[in-house]
Amino acid sequence: MNETFSLEETTRVILEENPSDIKEILIVLSTRGTPECAAMAQSLKERYSVVKPIIQKRGFVGGAIRDAFEVVLGDYVILMASDLETDPHAVVRLITKAREGYDIVTATRWTGAGFTGYSPVKYILNKIFQLFFRALYGTSLTDLTYAFRIFRTDIVRRIRWEELRHPFLFETIVKPLRLGYKISEIPAAWSARKEGESQNTFWRNFEYFRTGFKVRFASLASLTNY
Repeated sequence: MNETFSLEETTRVILEENPSDIKEILIVLSTRGTPECAAMAQSLKERYSVVKPIIQKRGFVGGAIRDAFEVVLGDYVILMASDLETDPHAVVRLITKAREGYDIVTATRWTGAGFTGYSPVKYILNKIFQLFFRALYGTSLTDLTYAFRIFRTDIVRRIRWEELRHPFLFETIVKPLRLGYKISEIPAAWSARKEGESQNTFWRNFEYFRTGFKVRFASLASLTNY
């Protein structure tokens, strides 16, 4: 939506550190994004043959990612941000871990990686949220809301996604948990973005509770497309 130098840095690091593993980098552009962001995406497309900007069709961040999920070509797809809050240097470790036979590998900020520039209030509330939903879902995963993950592509095509706003990021882990996929995690640090503004308001974070309860008590058949 509004990233320029962080989008460029994310792309550069991914391609320099994973030259033989990346089939494509999809940059999903918001129709409400800045001209500077669109220009950077076009510049990256001209610089790197694997970069493919697409214009989102569905609304909001969840809709944009769902658009990308429908057109990815690789065997695996990595979900991450373009604002450097998801560390591009961790991509190589996500890929390496997935090669051990996991269906999904997710990043965690809570096992030694840590936060930089995170609100103390959000830190406490996030920790309470993690502990509650870890217990509700009976999982040992430590970070259910950091949407920095690698998935087998057939999984993201099989699951029936419903959310369009930021709770979609939570949906991408709780539905796979319910469906019994083999999931692991790696530590990855989080640092606050240095450009642009987040489109997620503080109060919108509470919508994650609705998603968490809905998925936990839904029938398994209702979570998939087939």
